[in-house]
Amino acid sequence: MRWFALVLAISLALPASAALLPQAPAGFEIEQIASVPGARELAVAPNGDLFVGTEGESVYIVPHADGAGDAGAPQIFWTHPASDNGGDAPNAGVALSMQEHALYVGSNTGVWEIPYRIGERRAPSARRIASVRTGSVAPDSDGDVHRTTSLAVSGGILYVSVGSSCNACAEVDGTRAMIARMPATGGALNVIARRIRNAIALAVNPQSRALWAGVAGQDDLPVGQPYEIFDAVTLQHGVADYGWPVCYDNRRHNVKVPGDCTHTALPRVIMPAYETPIGAAFYPWNQSGRYAFPARYRGGVFLTLHGSWHGPAQGLKGFMPPRVVFIAIHGDSPTTPPNWSNPYTQWTTFVGGYQNGGTSERIARPTGITVGPQGSLFVADDLGGTIDRIRPR
Repeated sequence: MRWFALVLAISLALPASAALLPQAPAGFEIEQIASVPGARELAVAPNGDLFVGTEGESVYIVPHADGAGDAGAPQIFWTHPASDNGGDAPNAGVALSMQEHALYVGSNTGVWEIPYRIGERRAPSARRIASVRTGSVAPDSDGDVHRTTSLAVSGGILYVSVGSSCNACAEVDGTRAMIARMPATGGALNVIARRIRNAIALAVNPQSRALWAGVAGQDDLPVGQPYEIFDAVTLQHGVADYGWPVCYDNRRHNVKVPGDCTHTALPRVIMPAYETPIGAAFYPWNQSGRYAFPARYRGGVFLTLHGSWHGPAQGLKGFMPPRVVFIAIHGDSPTTPPNWSNPYTQWTTFVGGYQNGGTSERIARPTGITVGPQGSLFVADDLGGTIDRIRPR
């Protein structure tokens, strides 16, 4: 009891942020394995080495991240060749294909292909295979220009997502506010989704090879709207039209912008407004590694929510918290359908504890997420620049 009282006294004396800790469900442990400044999206190699895209000019590698012991020290795997001439940050998007033996990196203005063989710790070379943001920002932009380029790869197809140049505007650059596909070996970008504000979280369902995207919605709508969405983009008919900035939620119309919402795409998963999905990872059905998660997680998807910059000044009771959530999915159908009156029904919090109540005091803001070959779940944080590893106890 004396030890408990001492711990309690110390925790009460510390600032609230010092007492905050990430919290996973019972039966799991969270371990910080690396520090990488501005850590964003993640990709993992078959040998357990972890690639980390960043807000800066470099992509890092964390050796032995999914090994039995401690991970190796992070080191720079590749630095954008434009770094000496003003740079092309962020180099946030990363995707790995062992079919093409290549790591793909999404920078502010392009997509790069880096030859990769298992065990390599330094990029041998790189070539630009696509250009994005090739035109100007929208003439009516409010300055909210998104700069990240997100990637996913599967079956010889590379998916590329580029955010908008504003909160709500009419884009003049066809390579913004869209998702495109292209051959993983290089070629033309073919748009598969448009009028989609900022689809940062890309993931391919390994069972169906459907591309899913988590999208951050626009601001300046009624408080609590629009809901954030996560959807199987390639299962929509034709080129998916998500309606931004005219339409949102269940084909609701933004009265500030003229247009028709009759045929806009309806998402399969919804979450509360302002949560900001950043990363997504499906947990494989056939995972049999040393650190495999329990069967209830197989086939489902983990999503990182960055939390809101919105707070009481924008009419909310408090700031929306950063967290990692889990969505149970059977095939490409969520086990719980969307409830347009309640955006909390389709998912559960897997990791929380990043924020002090409804305040803006936070210890982390999760970004990238991926599953290692042995079954570990990796979560990046761009606030503290850390990488966490989550495993069953």
